[in-house]
Amino acid sequence: MIAALTGAGLSAAAGLNAFIPLVLVGVFARFSTFIDLPANLMWLQDWPTIIIGLILLAAELVLDKIPGVDHVNDLIQTTVRPLVGGVIFSAVASAAEIDKGQFWSHNPLIGGIVGAIIAFLVHTGKSTSRPAINAATGGTGAPLASFAEDATAVGLSLTAIFAPILVTVFLVAIGGAVYYIVTTGRRRRRTREIRLTQERLEREAASARGEKVAWWRSWRERYERYGERNSDSHPHSGATPEVSSETNGS
Repeated sequence: MIAALTGAGLSAAAGLNAFIPLVLVGVFARFSTFIDLPANLMWLQDWPTIIIGLILLAAELVLDKIPGVDHVNDLIQTTVRPLVGGVIFSAVASAAEIDKGQFWSHNPLIGGIVGAIIAFLVHTGKSTSRPAINAATGGTGAPLASFAEDATAVGLSLTAIFAPILVTVFLVAIGGAVYYIVTTGRRRRRTREIRLTQERLEREAASARGEKVAWWRSWRERYERYGERNSDSHPHSGATPEVSSETNGS
């Protein structure tokens, strides 16, 4: 049970940022007795693995905080995060200092599959919520969201290693946060779409009457619609503006 919670916590952290738990597992396995890796995964604590992990972590910390670039990064990480999550789950769940039974050490493939699934689910939640955040904040929320995700990945990784029984609390909190962000973001987008449609109709009516329309209103509409298109292009966003059919009907 403890082994599974440790693996689940680190795999979930990998779904947010693959390289934070990877580096932490390598460091703790190399310099402490908290993690004693199985023989076939000892390479996780080798210096080349740790150094490469740190380099990739530095790149991830920068790229994930740039609106637009974070979307491309999430697409690339769709393969990386589940892969790292699977390796980490298999490594720590069968570690001698954690697993007092034999199931995970005798079934590393099952551990790898479980870890990959957990990391993929968390990654999907992250990549789904980010477009909603960007659309709701015009891109300004991307750095704050990324900082929060990085902090969560660090906290979840350390909790999984030192207090794995608390991992379930973290996982429930992550699920609740993702659900709130996605539903709130979609609601705001629908509200903004309705407002933009109303403003456009008012502007067209004013133009038909020969009245002048402030230039900044059309500029703002184009900017906000550009943000909507970028958000809708995300494969996991799934948002459906409800006013389009009403507009076409009018």
